[in-house]
Amino acid sequence: MILSDKTIKDLLERGELVIDPLDPEQVQCSSVDLRLGSEIGRYEEGHTIDVKRGAGKIRVYRVEGSFEIKPKEFLLATTREYIKLPPNVTAFVEGRSSLGRLGLFIENAGWVDAGFEGQITLELYNANSVPIRLYTGMRICQLVFARLDAMPERVYSGKYQRQRGVTPSRIEMDQDLR
Repeated sequence: MILSDKTIKDLLERGELVIDPLDPEQVQCSSVDLRLGSEIGRYEEGHTIDVKRGAGKIRVYRVEGSFEIKPKEFLLATTREYIKLPPNVTAFVEGRSSLGRLGLFIENAGWVDAGFEGQITLELYNANSVPIRLYTGMRICQLVFARLDAMPERVYSGKYQRQRGVTPSRIEMDQDLR
């Protein structure tokens, strides 16, 4: 079941759900808007990413104000907000329709497991044929929350727990690649 603004506000008030910082206007009828943070990561050209060796060469930049994402460019970004989900609530990350209509694809693999804590690393892709200028602090995506049907046996404690800033892939830590 998708959580309403009333339930989201109640969870926030009781401290079971944490979103920091949070402006009350970010809470929508069935989601919470998240804003673009001030870090981006760009993969360096000229090398192959070997999933057994990790993310490869990525440069993380601190940005103030704005930056451009070039046509057909992929980069990582982070949300301004740090979140902490309760053990019985999961979240979906959805891009904003207004940005999608410009050709900006916003992902984070789409899912945040129950019990996750940290900033959200977003994958941004400009599918347009022209650059798109983005601004730190702008609403970039939204979290849609759903309550689990039962308390899970294991809450999230994976390789991205408590991440801050742009966090490149940690795929080399996957058991099936060792």
